[in-house]
Amino acid sequence: MKNPDFTKCFQNTVLFWVPCIYLWVCFPIYFLYLHQHDRGYIQMSHLNKAKTALGLLLWIICWADLFYSFWERSQNIFQPPIFFISPTVLGITMLLATFLIQYERMKGVQSSGVMLIFWFTALLCATIIFRSKILHALNLVIDVFRYVTFYSYFILVLIQLILSCFPERPPLFSETNPCPESSASFLSKITFWWITGLMIQGYRRPLEAKDLWSLNKDDMSEEIVPGLTTYWAKECQIQSSNSNGEVAEEVEALIIKPSQRTAEPSLFKVLYKTFGPYFLMSFLFKASHDLMMFSGPEILKLLINFVNDKDAPDWQGYLYTGLLFACACLQTLILHQYFHICFVTGMRLKTAVVGAVYRKALVITNSARKTSTVGEIVNLMSVDAQRFMDLATYINMIWSAPLQVILALYLLWQNLGPSVLAGVAVMILLVPVNAVIAMKTKTYQVAHMKSKDNRIKLMNEILNGIKVLKLYAWELAFKEKVLGIRQEELKVLKKSAYLAAVSTFTWVCAPFLVALSTFAVYVLVDKNNVLDAQKAFVSLALFNILRFPLNILPMVISSIVQASVSLKRLRLFLSHEELETNSVIRGSIKDSKCLFCIVFICFYQAELCVIYLSMNFTIPEGALIAIVGQVGCGKSSLLSALLGEMDKKEGYVAVKGTVAYVPQQAWIQNATLKDNIIFGREIKESQYKRVVEACALLPDIEILPTGDRTEIGEKGVNLSGGQKQRVSLARAVYCDTDVYLFDDPLSAVDAHVGKHIFDKVIGPKGILKNKTRVLVTHGVSYLPLMDTIIVMTDGKISEMGSYQELLKQDGAFAEFLRTYANADQEVENLQIRVIEIHLPSKQLVLVIMVCFFRQLSNSSTYSGETVKSLNQTSTTDLQKVPVEKNAWKLTEADTAKTGRVKAAMYWEYMKAIGLFISFLSIFLFICNHVASLASNYWLSLWTDDPVINGTQQHTNVRLGVYGALGISQGIAVFGYSMAVSIGGIFASRLLHVDLLHNVLRSPMSFFERTPSGNLVNRFSKEIDTIDSMIPQIIKMFMGSTFNVIGACIIILLATPIVAIVIPPLGLAYFFVQRFYVATSRQLKRLESVSRSPVYSHFNETLLGVSVIRAFEEQKRFIHQSDLKVDENQKAYYPSIVANRWLAVRLECVGNCIVFFAALFAVIARKSLSPGLVGLSVSYSLQITTYLNWLVRMSSELETNIVAVERVKEYSEMEKEAPWSIEQTAPPNNWPPEGKVEFRGYGLRYREDLDLVLKNINVSINGGEKVGIVGRTGAGKSSLTLGLFRINESAAGEIIIDGVNIAKIGLHDLRFKITIIPQDPVLFSGSLRMNLDPFDKYSDEEVWTSLELAHLKNFVSSLPDKLNHECSEGGENLSVGQRQLVCLARALLRKTKILVLDEATAAVDLETDDLIQSTIRTQFEDCTVLTIAHRLNTIMDYERILVLDKGKIVECDSPANLLQKKGIFYSMAKDSGLA
Repeated sequence: MKNPDFTKCFQNTVLFWVPCIYLWVCFPIYFLYLHQHDRGYIQMSHLNKAKTALGLLLWIICWADLFYSFWERSQNIFQPPIFFISPTVLGITMLLATFLIQYERMKGVQSSGVMLIFWFTALLCATIIFRSKILHALNLVIDVFRYVTFYSYFILVLIQLILSCFPERPPLFSETNPCPESSASFLSKITFWWITGLMIQGYRRPLEAKDLWSLNKDDMSEEIVPGLTTYWAKECQIQSSNSNGEVAEEVEALIIKPSQRTAEPSLFKVLYKTFGPYFLMSFLFKASHDLMMFSGPEILKLLINFVNDKDAPDWQGYLYTGLLFACACLQTLILHQYFHICFVTGMRLKTAVVGAVYRKALVITNSARKTSTVGEIVNLMSVDAQRFMDLATYINMIWSAPLQVILALYLLWQNLGPSVLAGVAVMILLVPVNAVIAMKTKTYQVAHMKSKDNRIKLMNEILNGIKVLKLYAWELAFKEKVLGIRQEELKVLKKSAYLAAVSTFTWVCAPFLVALSTFAVYVLVDKNNVLDAQKAFVSLALFNILRFPLNILPMVISSIVQASVSLKRLRLFLSHEELETNSVIRGSIKDSKCLFCIVFICFYQAELCVIYLSMNFTIPEGALIAIVGQVGCGKSSLLSALLGEMDKKEGYVAVKGTVAYVPQQAWIQNATLKDNIIFGREIKESQYKRVVEACALLPDIEILPTGDRTEIGEKGVNLSGGQKQRVSLARAVYCDTDVYLFDDPLSAVDAHVGKHIFDKVIGPKGILKNKTRVLVTHGVSYLPLMDTIIVMTDGKISEMGSYQELLKQDGAFAEFLRTYANADQEVENLQIRVIEIHLPSKQLVLVIMVCFFRQLSNSSTYSGETVKSLNQTSTTDLQKVPVEKNAWKLTEADTAKTGRVKAAMYWEYMKAIGLFISFLSIFLFICNHVASLASNYWLSLWTDDPVINGTQQHTNVRLGVYGALGISQGIAVFGYSMAVSIGGIFASRLLHVDLLHNVLRSPMSFFERTPSGNLVNRFSKEIDTIDSMIPQIIKMFMGSTFNVIGACIIILLATPIVAIVIPPLGLAYFFVQRFYVATSRQLKRLESVSRSPVYSHFNETLLGVSVIRAFEEQKRFIHQSDLKVDENQKAYYPSIVANRWLAVRLECVGNCIVFFAALFAVIARKSLSPGLVGLSVSYSLQITTYLNWLVRMSSELETNIVAVERVKEYSEMEKEAPWSIEQTAPPNNWPPEGKVEFRGYGLRYREDLDLVLKNINVSINGGEKVGIVGRTGAGKSSLTLGLFRINESAAGEIIIDGVNIAKIGLHDLRFKITIIPQDPVLFSGSLRMNLDPFDKYSDEEVWTSLELAHLKNFVSSLPDKLNHECSEGGENLSVGQRQLVCLARALLRKTKILVLDEATAAVDLETDDLIQSTIRTQFEDCTVLTIAHRLNTIMDYERILVLDKGKIVECDSPANLLQKKGIFYSMAKDSGLA
């Protein structure tokens, strides 16, 4: 039959009705969908008018047909009833189509898939009729009218189809730089054509952040997160009403007793409710794709039959080829729509998780905060959110994989009959193996997560306390600690690697074993079972389909397991207790006079310090209250209680009006100075200036490089302690609230600055004179000016009243004052006196601190030149901007590299693995693939064996060789899998050690410039990638490379003519891939660079959460966090779409290969054996998948190898001097006397800055006690930094006992000098570890040092004594106790030279006195250099150096200096000592 055709009846019914049925079925669903999703109104356009007009024309044509039939009837020509029905139905459908065109316009749909598919089906059906009509017309049987109407119908439908490919104009009111997706046409959407613009741009030049489109509204944080949080709140309410379950332990086995199960709110339900509806779309796509997958093997069956049957007409072959191609293309489009939905859901999930965690972190109680460290919470946002994203792409496989397996088995059964059961048996046997592996992997996973958490926590601390590590030369001890944890981690990784090798082995061999067992059983059961091409290759194609769900199931299961662990961690975090918003009653109280009233409350805080505050007091409005008391008596806790930060047990607290809070340790954001002060309020210049002046910030602003627009680093690294405190104070004052809570803000500033601040801000004449102020203070001189003084001991109020009343009461307070306020010192005059206290009475120790302001080590990052003496308050314009550098930046943002990843990186990685292992694994890969190709080629030879008497000869030989080839393949797989995994572990060990070493060897300036977020990112994300991702990706990449090459070889063997087509296709493929990789790599980099700020901001928030709550700024911070997440997703979204864009293009290349392989097989069918056709087509069917994987893996490899690049980045950074130099190492007893000489010494902080110390010449004899004083910024700390070589000298030298310190190793130097630093830093670990990390000293020595540091009683009262665990940053000790621990460290090291860096600022005077006397007795024969702010501590020293602007201006004994009446005299006068 040359020209096949359909019958007249079929044409007039089915072909006309198909499009109609389609549209009517879609209509109700589509109508509802449009009704709910209104995107705005589109104005009429020419396009729309044309579509509508054509729709009406079509309707007229159909009805013309109908009326013609009626007219014929009146002429007594009777047509069958179908001629009435079809035009009627078609006409009504055309009206419906016209209505939809208008309705879509009103609902803002720019391009409609439903309509496009409708016009396409209509055209397709019409084309068949059209061909048939032409054939009939040639035979001259013609019905003119109907022909005319049909042709015009055909042409109109064609035009409609073309028109519906173009999108409408966008609806009114659209946003700026919108994503072109929303305005793209349907065709552009399904082929992802709309992103091509960005791809071209990315190919021409590296993309930048400004090239990215704004997110679609549905993907924004403000759309997604509130949805999740509201559902979660509802769920929690439902559950809490049911029962009150216990919160389980963090890392616990997944199997929870069912009895508990009911009680916990289910996070899964909440996520389902939030994202389910959109995600359900993917079900439809996935199901239709799965069904279409099986069309390939079925068409292959027909093709092989066609090649076998030499008499079949040619058109059949071409039809099959065409069908194969069409199916493949449709499959591609559907699959990628599905993936797109999954990835977008994943992206939204991540946004939602990050948003929810952030919001939760703002309201969580302190006790709950303690259960999750900062590291764990950041992990929730990075790692766990990532798990959900990965799961979204896999979760559908849970039902789709079994469906595919069942379908494949059904078709196999039809093909081979019961022998299939043998294959099924093998599969079923492999399932438990995989399950066991998955469970094992899961336990290792948890262990790995745990050690990773610990490692990151430790790294976090090391980076925060890096300065102390350097000063004490402790880097090696901590390096060992980190490597110890890392060792555990690698052990677990090694076990997982063995498991991974076994699982790779099972899943590469599974399909082969299944095929082998099936064929063996089929051939051996019955002599007459012939394995011909059709059976063998159709079965092989089906086995290949089977391979995918079977491989993916274990992955899906492990992914689900991981996600469930993450889900659990997240649920625990989200169900932590929240602060009770009503624990403090804000707002008015019946008696409007009083502002706070606290009635017998008992608050407690988790961990060690359980504080019971039991008190009753009321504070009148506008009063100035002082709270005084000994260290650790609960002053700060009282303020926390007023802020509602503690757990309230009973009683009631009320605060009227808004609150501002100045914490004891200032919290500074990484923003400009001005932003830190304004803190999100609107800018009022006059008020701002007034505040800045009152807080004595003007001189500081002058020093800063760009005035108040200078960026302050993380945690305020480039401000000194006093500056931070004043900025914190200015923030509170600027906010202009009703109640002010000050937690000892004056302790960190110089005496005269403190006085200035008290007068101008806090005191009776200050800016805040009409507000209610509660001041925790240690300054005795301020007390007479207070309205009320509250004296606290051990969490209770022991006395309360005004200064005069307390004196009259003649209690402990009065006695204490009498002792120190000698008659000649008129306290009323507010001359600040420094008073030393020795109070025998245990009942009350009043703590008085008058500290001077102190410049943190790197505060002098600005030149010492411009430092104005703080007395001249200058009123220069605050916006002082140096001409050269517009905005001076301290921190360096995480930079994105551009361009291709250097080939050198791969080489670096191979060297890290070890070249032997690298080449071995490549060799094994080649063996594996050669074996695999050989076995399939052998199969095709087998199927072409002639059939004699219904059986084939040599069956056993064929089977044996086939099996042997398969087994060798398995061995090779196992080998390379092991090699790559173990090699990967070698590499990650090496790279981590390198990174750690390089970071620890970096100079201090590096840590000041680099935000800790960047470094932590390297240690968590990048190392994680190197640990677990890269080896897997290398395996997949190598696998898919060889698969593609193999497939091409087979196709070329079968039909050599394909050689013409492969090169151009290969070129197209290569071109598309390069195009893509350029853009994708840059997008990935932009994404990872925009990820860092999300975490940095989060870290910052966690540190300052109490401040944020006190100022009620949660809204603003949440908004900022959302913006940062959206910035990150802005880069992520195009990279998803770019993936899809690529995949669609590549699969089209693959589909072309299928098409040509089939086409040439059909053309050359006379000369080809069916075995070869089967072989080549079944391979070509797989090639699309392989190509897809290849590009995905090569780009994955490239994007992930960036991790190696980023880890290596730090090895090229500048390093500090070597830690120890063999040749110049000083003798062990050095320094014998401790004589220190500075000879013409000069120091600068960075190349481009001026000298901070100039030409220092001074000689300090062994055993001499020298005080170093000077105004803020005079370079006092710089001197110590020079001595420790934290900064290398710019001129001159320092000589200690005849050794030039610049010539010896850093550790040799730093071990021999001890410092007690200003900020007491402790690390988490035992107390013992904090004192002696190298385990050099015996327990007796440690106890002696504790005793001398007055800590013995405290430590022996602890349950674990020396093994007492210090929490992160030593937060479970008070600041004073931490300072004493630092003193104990110094006593333990007992070196000849001791440097005190304002070491006693945070302790009460009594303790301070103890410390001073300890230092006098214990370090009698040592050289002691003290940087002093309390001058009384150094009045009995032998000499005092007075620094000013980096030079020594005075140097003599204290008595002589006082007589000289110079700078020292004026400072002493300020402190009331002269």
